[in-house]
Amino acid sequence: MPKLIRLYITHVIIGFAIAGAFVGMLLWFDIANLWHLVSNSDKGWLAVLVLWLANGVVFAGVQFGIAVMNMKDDDDEPRGGHKQRVSRNHGQMVPVRVAAQARPETSKRR
Repeated sequence: MPKLIRLYITHVIIGFAIAGAFVGMLLWFDIANLWHLVSNSDKGWLAVLVLWLANGVVFAGVQFGIAVMNMKDDDDEPRGGHKQRVSRNHGQMVPVRVAAQARPETSKRR
C-alpha cells in the first residue's frame, strides 16, 4: 500500500476515535440534556451514530490536514533571491503627468 494511502487511513481512524471520545463526553456530561434525549427515544442510537459520523468527518479532516502540514520538507536551498535595486532614482520623487479627460455628460432629467 502506498505511504500516502496508509497515512490517510491512519489519520482518518485517529480522527474518528477522537470524534467517538468527543461524542462520549457530550453524552457523559449531558450537554444540552443530550443523554436524556438519546436514552428516552427509540431512535436515540441513530442520533448518536449520525452525531459520531458527522463529527468523525470533521475531526478526520482536521487530523489529516495537521498530518500533511507537519510533513517534513527537505528543501535546503537558499531562498530570497538576489538583492537588486529596482529603482534608478534611489528614493527621489518623480512627477507623473496625467492628461485630464472630460466626463461624458449624463442626462439627469427623465
